[in-house]
Amino acid sequence: MNLSIWEMMELRQIHGLSANADGLVTGMGEPTKLVIDVVDNGGQWTHREWRMLRYLGVDTQIIDNTTAIGDLRELDGLLLSGGAARVGLTGELGNCAEYLELDLPILGICAGHQFMARHYGGDCEEAESPEFGAMEIGLVDGGGIIFAGTPDKQIVWESHNDEVTVVPEGFRITAGSDSCQVQGMEDIERRRFGLQFHPEVNDSEFGADMMRNFVEYCGKQ
Repeated sequence: MNLSIWEMMELRQIHGLSANADGLVTGMGEPTKLVIDVVDNGGQWTHREWRMLRYLGVDTQIIDNTTAIGDLRELDGLLLSGGAARVGLTGELGNCAEYLELDLPILGICAGHQFMARHYGGDCEEAESPEFGAMEIGLVDGGGIIFAGTPDKQIVWESHNDEVTVVPEGFRITAGSDSCQVQGMEDIERRRFGLQFHPEVNDSEFGADMMRNFVEYCGKQ
């Protein structure tokens, strides 16, 4: 039985069950959970990212972005959260540069996405048309791993003054909008993914699907 993220949350609360990355409810004796932690870069919705991973059956915790590499758990993936305005442009995101050298899948959201672009040789600038609230994006060539199974046109929740203006070598654009060319990007060889918007916010129509796609990808590595 395939369930939405909110249906899974309700079942957990009522029956004490958990859900795996395929959205299937399981009870006792389920397989070992994937370990995907959320790096807190000061974003307002970091706890939503953690909560969505949790209800997808992931062993997850929020860690400070100054956490030393040696103090990280044995991870199957990592999520770099959003942050305050301009933080993606300053290069001041704790140890995120070190995390991006780890050999595991990483998803960057908003400031995490911008920082990822600059780290790998791309660039970011102040947006000519900052986006706040519900916006329509369009997928590019199917949208790649993160957008698998979602429509070519969809509504997402934006909250950014800055944006990626130069995609790093090795990355490709997976989604864009009229006012922001790089709403999504991916580099399969490096196993890196970036989203300008916030899939963890309810108003992103297929945000739960995107998070599930990332979890499933981590589980296949």
